[in-house]
Amino acid sequence: QVQLVDSGGGSVQAGGSLKLSCTASGYTYCMGWFRQAPGKERERVASMSFASTYLANSVKGRFTISRDNTKNTVYLQMRSLKPEDTAMYTCGAGPNCPPDRYWGQGTQVTVSS
Repeated sequence: QVQLVDSGGGSVQAGGSLKLSCTASGYTYCMGWFRQAPGKERERVASMSFASTYLANSVKGRFTISRDNTKNTVYLQMRSLKPEDTAMYTCGAGPNCPPDRYWGQGTQVTVSS
């Protein structure tokens, strides 16, 4: 069982930036981020493995995902945040992408206009 600890959320104004971090207790092939806003389905925002990187169309050009495999940590750098980015962001990891086998506790991101 892999445990994930995610952090870095907060409240910012539109146009601001935040960086999320997620550290796993062990190695997993794929790591990434999902988000869920009230009343909406969960969506994959970004994920990364050795073979591929995924970014949702809604965040391309604004968000960047990166990994430090020496630390089993994945990061989500979010720039030019919009109110529609407001959601609970949860780290995911797993042996395949999308990384939905293991979950972090989630971190809230709130963007005000």
